[in-house]
Amino acid sequence: MITREATEKDLEILLEFEQGVVAAERPFNSTLIEGKIHYYDLNSLIQSSDATVIVAEENDEVIASGYALIKESEKYYNQFEKYSYLGFMYVKPEHRGKGINKVITDELISWSKSRGISEVRLDVYAQNESAIKAYEKAGFEPHLLTMRLK
Repeated sequence: MITREATEKDLEILLEFEQGVVAAERPFNSTLIEGKIHYYDLNSLIQSSDATVIVAEENDEVIASGYALIKESEKYYNQFEKYSYLGFMYVKPEHRGKGINKVITDELISWSKSRGISEVRLDVYAQNESAIKAYEKAGFEPHLLTMRLK
């Protein structure tokens, strides 16, 4: 398996992965609209100097993805002016359980550090226990829980 930066040639498979992310998140979020949803502007992320989209390939097949996007922090934080936000973490179902998500996460963190970014954040649904455990294993700690009232 290799990891590399995504290109515009990967957009078709990345759009499929995006729908895989949506399908995985639907059980955790009853407020999502029905049908196809686009969370990301993948082409903009691929082209941005403040972002990277990483894919994992095995036997010339793209099997996983993730992105890091440098964002400005709120002015009330005194320890960092910018942080890296990770998202679009997806591994094809038949390749899960092999540590691929950790490889991509490590690559995104490394990319962030190479740009002088020390704060890395991501969002995960509170009920998604397997994802929470995986991110905790990678060194992430819970920080904020969004609450809602119907």
